[in-house]
Amino acid sequence: MRRFKFLTSRHRAPSTNRALGLLLAFNAGAINAGGFLILHMYTSHMTGFASQVADGLVLGNTTMLLNALGALASFVMGASLSAVLVNWGRQHRLHSVYALPLLLEAALMLSFGLMGAITLTWSTPFALPITVLLLSFIMGLQNAVVSKTSAGSIRTTHMTGNITDLGVELGKLVYWNSRGLPRDQHVRHNAARLKMAAGLVGMFVLGGIAGAFGFKHAGFVCVVPLAALLLALSMPPLLRDVPYLRTLVR
Repeated sequence: MRRFKFLTSRHRAPSTNRALGLLLAFNAGAINAGGFLILHMYTSHMTGFASQVADGLVLGNTTMLLNALGALASFVMGASLSAVLVNWGRQHRLHSVYALPLLLEAALMLSFGLMGAITLTWSTPFALPITVLLLSFIMGLQNAVVSKTSAGSIRTTHMTGNITDLGVELGKLVYWNSRGLPRDQHVRHNAARLKMAAGLVGMFVLGGIAGAFGFKHAGFVCVVPLAALLLALSMPPLLRDVPYLRTLVR
């Protein structure tokens, strides 16, 4: 329980990075799959939106182009803001250095869960409802903070890299090393990397199942428990910083 309470604190360990990554992969899977039922778009897949920019330009489809640019810009802004918050927290040596972006994500998800049906009607210059831009921003925010905690080794909002790692390590696992080959030249799989990749993909899929089921039967409000989880992760280190933060605002 103590480890869970301080998953977002300043001091990192491989075990806390893994645990945080798995929890946030579940969160991303739920938002991505559940949001698709409402928006008919996967808001964490920036590869698809980048390709959509090219398609929109070649086809002369302005709506397609604006959709893609809006989602890409929102994701980049979310990642950029996450970097600003983390670096600011590091400079001030806060315990909540990684909690700040997740606290913001929790607040945005709570707003989405309570007002999602209303915001679907709010238009934007990108020919998309503001809900799509909000979810893309949230995914950028989350992916960047996990990347910062793990020095770029963990990604939670898209699975291409994780599935690639899974395939590579499985290939090493089944590779047959000839008897005459020196042991230092044997191909060996990385058990920790294999386990992590499989775990991230599994949690993303489980989150997708939960998100799709929740959106189908409960609508936008199903996001509220996910926001509560992020809030629970963020608050313990943030509370330790309250006295120092008070001195900053005086």
